[in-house]
Amino acid sequence: MVCTTALAEMNSSPYILGISASHNGSACLLRGNQVVVAIQEERLTRIKRMRVLAGRSSLSVPYCLQYAGIKASDLSLIVISVQGRVTDPLQNINQNPDLAGAINKVPVLFIPHHYAHAVSAFALSGFRNSAILVVDGIGSPADDFLPAEAKLTPADVPDAWETISLYQAEGAGILPLEKHVVPHGKTLFRRPDGMFGFRSFGAMFQAASIQIFGQDMEAGKVMGLAPYGRPIDPPSDFFSIKDGCVEFFDTVPQRFSHKKRWPEEASSYQDLACSIQAALEQGLKYFAAHLREMTGSRNLCYAGGVALNSVANEIIAQSGGFSDMFIIPAAEDSGASLGAAFHGLWQLDGRKHHARLTRDEFGAPYPDSQVQEAINDTPAVVAHRSSDFIAETVEALCTGDVVAWFQGGSELGPRALGQRSILFDPRRKDGKEILNRRVKHREAFRPFAPACLREHVAEWFETAEAEPDSPFMLRVISFRREKQGQIPAVVHVDGTGRLQTLSSENHPLFYRLVREFYNRTGVPILLNTSFNVAGEPIVETPEDALFCLLATGIDVCVLGDQIVRKTSAYSSILDLYPCITAKKLLLEQEINKGLIHLEHPELFQASAIVSTPWGDYTHSFTSSFLWVLRQINGNQSGWDLLAILARSSGKDSKPMVDESSLIRILLALKRMRIIGFRVAPGLSDAADRSAQAVVTK
Repeated sequence: MVCTTALAEMNSSPYILGISASHNGSACLLRGNQVVVAIQEERLTRIKRMRVLAGRSSLSVPYCLQYAGIKASDLSLIVISVQGRVTDPLQNINQNPDLAGAINKVPVLFIPHHYAHAVSAFALSGFRNSAILVVDGIGSPADDFLPAEAKLTPADVPDAWETISLYQAEGAGILPLEKHVVPHGKTLFRRPDGMFGFRSFGAMFQAASIQIFGQDMEAGKVMGLAPYGRPIDPPSDFFSIKDGCVEFFDTVPQRFSHKKRWPEEASSYQDLACSIQAALEQGLKYFAAHLREMTGSRNLCYAGGVALNSVANEIIAQSGGFSDMFIIPAAEDSGASLGAAFHGLWQLDGRKHHARLTRDEFGAPYPDSQVQEAINDTPAVVAHRSSDFIAETVEALCTGDVVAWFQGGSELGPRALGQRSILFDPRRKDGKEILNRRVKHREAFRPFAPACLREHVAEWFETAEAEPDSPFMLRVISFRREKQGQIPAVVHVDGTGRLQTLSSENHPLFYRLVREFYNRTGVPILLNTSFNVAGEPIVETPEDALFCLLATGIDVCVLGDQIVRKTSAYSSILDLYPCITAKKLLLEQEINKGLIHLEHPELFQASAIVSTPWGDYTHSFTSSFLWVLRQINGNQSGWDLLAILARSSGKDSKPMVDESSLIRILLALKRMRIIGFRVAPGLSDAADRSAQAVVTK
């Protein structure tokens, strides 16, 4: 809630739009010193790590403007942080249709990527002065640096791009102290075979992620795997720091000259993950101590994608020499929109306000009417409004249900903190296996986080602090040995947990829930994981939440005070009848030797224009999706489609479609709003709701 004084300030203050034009893009709308709303692009497009380009339409910008009830022309300033080159034609804001009303009317500023990270952390830290550390894979090129940053850039590095930046902040001024850069194209690069080479700490984890899992953005998996291994490769095999300069080596990548993926080579990959984690920790310890010595500050702000490594964060907190440390929850690129907006505020009013962020709830809340509409429009669910939904939720947890928890506005950062969470009883010995297999569909080694009442943390965790503060799940702390057996579902293999602390002031509703669970069980902890499945963004809307319920082993979804379950007859998404909801299908095909092959969908580049609450959006998709779309007519269930596609699979280069792949395709098409589902064939929306009412009785 925004207090009356803050609301009055907002109403008399200018609107500032911050945009993170990045591979994990976002938008933030600021009024006065208050964040009105902020959102990741991926939450709206439903495509993981969706890029935002300043010169192209997005969904996050209209989302922010619509929630505030303003037009682009009502803005006082637009500030953009580009992860890449500002001169890229795709970053030309004059070409952005979302901001057409602001062109030539509203001033536009561009700021470098690392500087935006630095501002985002300092602006929300509550500090009056601070040292600032920014570490990620790669940021902006030297050509786009601020003048003070450019002076710190080594002249002997061609086409230099930032990877590590050190700053000192005072008031509303941030002074760059040191820049570490690499030549363009050398941050992460292919070798003749096997593991990629790297020239930054962020890229080091990317290289490991590609080698182990075949995916370049799964640093969290590498961190989770590390405790299973041994640090057989010393940090000196990864990098050295000499005269303040970091030099990276290919010693370790040269040992992996194959492309085997997990779970093959499990033992060596566990050791690789452990070695890389240890190397990162040593590197960050150096930079934290170096920054402490340079600035003399007792406060540290920390941002950048590497700041999501909560194991290393605890190392810095314990050994960096700082009295207080603030890590912004949206430490990765989505947080850069916050930095962009606050930089704009400082340019307009010249002062920095000193309020510490205690709650990551920047998304727009959904009113009861919209929740009810989503329930009415979702097939195969039954719901009731509860007069004591806290008690009902605790009862469900204690009887072994997997509970999805949808409350208030979404988190901007990647951690689910009690607004878009999946919850489970931490006392279950089989808890990890149940969630990883039935719900999350991810590797068995990946841990789950404990959300703990702050006043009970010292009883359950090894900490010198009476009530350690970790509201954003960015610290990893060891459980007390005598307590581990009571909450096995949230204890990682090394006896630690990625802790979220809850207080009645900062997490009132979630605190009440965990408190009720404690009163019932004597355990002040719930298992808390993000409301999504592996490879998908966290849910944003009530519709997203309900289809995640249908698509997974989640037993119950609590939206506000509504308790929603699947109907007893429902067993699979294939029970339902898919229907096309896209506005337009676009097919492109190159003409080969004067011939058009309409009978071969695999030759087409396909995309669909879909309607969203924030405007139309175009999704591209693969030929296997097109094979399925061709068969959808609203009169066939998923099982009917499976029978048709199974008969035609393998003929004339048609892709094989089995039950699991069809479910995956249908859910992906639904996520992109290309299709919807009904409980019966060929019904209008009104008739479908009537049929739904019968089904759920």
